[in-house]
Amino acid sequence: MRTRLTDLLGCRHPIVQTGMGYVAGARLVAATSAAGGFGIVASATMTLDQLRDTVREIRARTDAPFGVNIRADAPDAPARIDLLISEKVRLASFALAPDRDLIRRCADGGVLTMPSVGARRHAEKVADWGADAVLVQGGEGGGHTGPVPTTLLLPQVVDAVAVPVVAAGGFFDGRGLVAALAYGAAGIAMGTRFLLTSDSPVAPEVKQHYLAATVTGTVVTTRIDGVPHRVLRTPFVDTLERSGPVAQLIRSVQHAAGFRREAALSWPALLRAGRAARHGRDLPWAQTLMAANTPALLRKSMVDGNPSAGVMSAGQVAGLIDDLPSCAELIDRIMKEADDRLTALTAVR
Repeated sequence: MRTRLTDLLGCRHPIVQTGMGYVAGARLVAATSAAGGFGIVASATMTLDQLRDTVREIRARTDAPFGVNIRADAPDAPARIDLLISEKVRLASFALAPDRDLIRRCADGGVLTMPSVGARRHAEKVADWGADAVLVQGGEGGGHTGPVPTTLLLPQVVDAVAVPVVAAGGFFDGRGLVAALAYGAAGIAMGTRFLLTSDSPVAPEVKQHYLAATVTGTVVTTRIDGVPHRVLRTPFVDTLERSGPVAQLIRSVQHAAGFRREAALSWPALLRAGRAARHGRDLPWAQTLMAANTPALLRKSMVDGNPSAGVMSAGQVAGLIDDLPSCAELIDRIMKEADDRLTALTAVR
């Protein structure tokens, strides 16, 4: 299926696998891209050297194009972009809107840019700055998310910008792909659906938590890093939601102390990381510490396989997923479903 997105990225199918911390590494990204989709590495939880090794491992697994997600507010974002340029990575995606200088730096080095946005005005801004595409995530999506559902946000953005638009939030099958194309999108992006594949490195017991979730089994909370974050509802998350200021501070200090030891950070360095993760918000110290050790909470679940002690970003679509196909099986199935749906829509009555 050829769209403006496949032409831009050089992939066979208009399906993007989003960058998920501790999930979207070499194994998942290579499997996605080799199957004809477009995989994106989650680099925020990697050092610069780890990112370089990951890029080269993907290249050893497949010659298909792929991208890397970068935190626009990371102190070393320019260095990461330079790495992408030197390694000839096709695309830089951004979870937070990059500034004009980062977009220009990518363009000058031959790297395409695709910021994620949750509002029409943000899409207009980055498109004016030279972004090559935008990824629009509606409120159904997992991780950091906004209040507007995909069905309302997507047509706003499609009407507002001339660059290809990728739709995210609530997609998991071929019907969703056809619906997104009907709205004017050039493709879809999925996170939770790719997390729940056999190529995903997430521990089996954690995947079972996702598979057991219902469409009401997620919650949007600001108690993790101060920004609305859709995660699976667990006793740990419920405790965070109920905690008062004192209890939250104690718990934040405990978690921060563990993360500080694990990451070999000083307390000043940890607090600086927390302030950087506040996204410009005026947060109390308890929330600042939680923001600083959010990577540790994700790692507890996604790497250590201990969902009761961490957090699990999840879209509401988790409640509609009940299997663990390979990336190749998933993409082939989505494309067949899309073809069948298009055939049915255009059949003579």
